[in-house]
Amino acid sequence: MLALIQRVTSASVTVDGTTVGAIGPGLLALVGIEPGDDEPQVARMTTRLLGYRVFADDQGRMNRSLADSGGGLLLVSQFTLAADTRSGMRPGFSTAADPGEAERIFGRLLESCRKNHPPGVETGRFGAHMVVSLVNDGPVTFLLKA
Repeated sequence: MLALIQRVTSASVTVDGTTVGAIGPGLLALVGIEPGDDEPQVARMTTRLLGYRVFADDQGRMNRSLADSGGGLLLVSQFTLAADTRSGMRPGFSTAADPGEAERIFGRLLESCRKNHPPGVETGRFGAHMVVSLVNDGPVTFLLKA
């Protein structure tokens, strides 16, 4: 499981002209599910998303987590993150989980994050064409692996 996280001042996901998820300050996480991902990866990624220290403390250092800051979390499924890009000029997707399995695992991640982050977790729509808008804060962007 991979998550490209971006610290944001705001982010939203629109499907067919309708906003389906939006947050203010917090993290946008684009999530790629790989074959074999299951409960251990869900638990690890939940811990990392909520605990990774990317927010400034009183001295301006990245010492505060999403859990510390109370910010929002916007989870967006993005199978292209799991693409094989090592050769050629076209990505291969054999390194991404099949859609049914990916939807199940992404759903578990969403459920786990919502359970463990009461300030709020929003999402896009699995498998839909989504328009993701964000204002990156920093910019601060990291690739997390579970």
